Amino acid sequence: MGAFVAVLVRSGILSGQLKASKIVLSTVGLGLFFVIHSLFISSMPDVSILKAVSWLLVTTTLLSAWSGLPHEEREKLFRQLYLGLVAIMVFSAPLLVFPLGYLRNGSGFQGILSHPQAFGPTMAILGAIAASKLFAEKKPSWQYLVVFGVSLLFIMASEARTAGVALIIGLILAIGSVRMFSGQQVRTVLPGLRSRRLWALAGAVLCVGVIFAPQIADKVSNYISKSGRAGSVESIAQAYEQSRGGLIDRLVINIKENPLTGIGFGIGSEPELMIVERDPVLGLPVSAVVEKGVLPLVVVEELGIPGALLVFAWLFWLLRQAVLSGVTAVALIGTTLLINMGESTFFSPGGLGMLILIAVCWAGSGRRCADVRH
Repeated sequence: MGAFVAVLVRSGILSGQLKASKIVLSTVGLGLFFVIHSLFISSMPDVSILKAVSWLLVTTTLLSAWSGLPHEEREKLFRQLYLGLVAIMVFSAPLLVFPLGYLRNGSGFQGILSHPQAFGPTMAILGAIAASKLFAEKKPSWQYLVVFGVSLLFIMASEARTAGVALIIGLILAIGSVRMFSGQQVRTVLPGLRSRRLWALAGAVLCVGVIFAPQIADKVSNYISKSGRAGSVESIAQAYEQSRGGLIDRLVINIKENPLTGIGFGIGSEPELMIVERDPVLGLPVSAVVEKGVLPLVVVEELGIPGALLVFAWLFWLLRQAVLSGVTAVALIGTTLLINMGESTFFSPGGLGMLILIAVCWAGSGRRCADVRH
């Protein structure tokens, strides 16, 4: 709330001279739509409205703050956030050999965080930054090579399958889209692709992969099956079906029943099973946890097709701004959105959802990408 008040005062709205970017104004409009939709459609209007207001305050604050920073300050703050994620990696490393690092389920590595499904996506976000810098810099730093390699190992150890897939696909999309939409030559947009250091490392990794192929295949198999806890699976697609198939079926049923109106913002696919904790004094909901995957389907289920089109248009605007900002921005926003294909946290601004919103708002709030340097 303090941050929101700060950016509100700086916006000039109190003096009648509002200075806000178009993306901030469109976000306010989208949030107000969520609130109005909740009033008329949601079976739990108070739950939906408070969730919508929470998301609106956080997202507009982040977009306003990132947009309002001078380039040098954006660069400095992004560097600090990057180092914060590196610190999580460094302090988590010793726990690899202790049971404390696997406290949640005994097999998935959670590091110093509370859950492997939070640690894996966090390392994917860090890996997206480090890997994109390898392509964005003419002479990639060894620091980024090490951070990217360790982040991959930690993602494997966490057994967070969505995080691994999101990182790889996000990087591929970033390289392709920035080259396609920038209109510039590859050596200008992605100078790191011509780095001898990068290709030498790629060759070394390939050789090691060939030599230790059986051991690597076994590790990948354990990763896909979550050390056997996910049953017998042969591919990521099959693992995804086993993990999220039931949730997707419920989403589809609700979409067929309420294609135009949806069921309400932030409402569970089965509202009667939701556990809502309320403040004992005012009776306001303070907790209403829902578990959903596949963000696009979640948006259609909750807001209906017309509302979903508004959300997708807003996301497309952010993606367009990210493409203009550079490969790091696209890699970051692509990875974070793809993480939401397995665990929908984009509209839950707390914990992992907050980290995702910080990354997305940075990527979509400026034309120039903050450069992580020594």
